[in-house]
Amino acid sequence: MRTPFTCSYSQTIIKTNYFRPVLKMILKTFGLVCLLVIGFMITTTAGHTASNSVKWYSFDEGMALGQSQEKRIFMHFWAEWCGYCRKMEKKTFSNPTVIAKLNENFISIKVNFDREKRLVSTFKVAGLPDNWFFSKDRKDIKHQPGYIPPEKFLVMLKKL
Repeated sequence: MRTPFTCSYSQTIIKTNYFRPVLKMILKTFGLVCLLVIGFMITTTAGHTASNSVKWYSFDEGMALGQSQEKRIFMHFWAEWCGYCRKMEKKTFSNPTVIAKLNENFISIKVNFDREKRLVSTFKVAGLPDNWFFSKDRKDIKHQPGYIPPEKFLVMLKKL
């Protein structure tokens, strides 16, 4: 019968559990690194998603923010049943350059035509989509009814 002192070197190390604490430390370190990588990916993805869409506000919140941050205001009237509103959402408001320009330079307000009748009446909205641009002091700069393709929308944003 062999004792730990008489067996080969590799068998002695395995029998004395020399690698077990080292293996535990390696696994713990690997697990911690994996958690950090996953956390970083989630954080980066969450921040990236936020910048991949226009930051919309309600009318009251947007007007207050526009005044406190001294930013121009973009207001967009829309409805779920409006085909050109859906097209504008899909094409114009998903364009990365449009998103960046709006989020950086404007407070964007989205007004539901069917739910915000007071605002529809105030702004005399007759057709959809309907788009309004206001200066920092809430004065009307531009009113553009109808669908605006991304290229034309970017030209408008540069001129304002």
